[in-house]
Amino acid sequence: MERATALALLKEHARGDVLIRHATAVEACMRAYAQKLGGDAETWGIAGMLHDFDWDVCPTPNQHPQYGAEILRQRGYPEVIVHAVLSHGNHTGVDRETVMEKALFAVDELSGFVTACALVRPTKSLADTGAQGVRKKMRDKRFAASVSREDIVQGAGELGVDLDEHIQFVIDALKPVAEHLGLKP
Repeated sequence: MERATALALLKEHARGDVLIRHATAVEACMRAYAQKLGGDAETWGIAGMLHDFDWDVCPTPNQHPQYGAEILRQRGYPEVIVHAVLSHGNHTGVDRETVMEKALFAVDELSGFVTACALVRPTKSLADTGAQGVRKKMRDKRFAASVSREDIVQGAGELGVDLDEHIQFVIDALKPVAEHLGLKP
């Protein structure tokens, strides 16, 4: 598995920059958690990059990520990546068994939510975004309404980390890729 090959697969199926930015954010968070938790950064990063790669081309939302999992199998991706992709959402019924799978679920919704929080700040900077501010925005159901607050809380719980610490960890993990997300570090 190489990052360049995974990125090419993502770009082959992405119809716009939104999906690529999301994949970049999740990949960065997964690499950071791999480093913290003793995982393989390349494997964790690729799982993060590819977890939603089929989103733009999937025939129906109900078929995501099963549709993409079949593409990954056809392309020879290892089952550890395929299972992580399949388990990253509650709707699939696939249990999250490994720490990598739990981390992927934990950072998926939160990375997008943190990005949205930073984008509405006047500075558009992650340096001005903190866990308290993100928690405050979580209470506003109209802000980034499509993001599941329940998944964010559940993800931290499954990973066994304090929610505020998890939020801050994700903020810090996004700083190196901030410019790719339309943000300042």
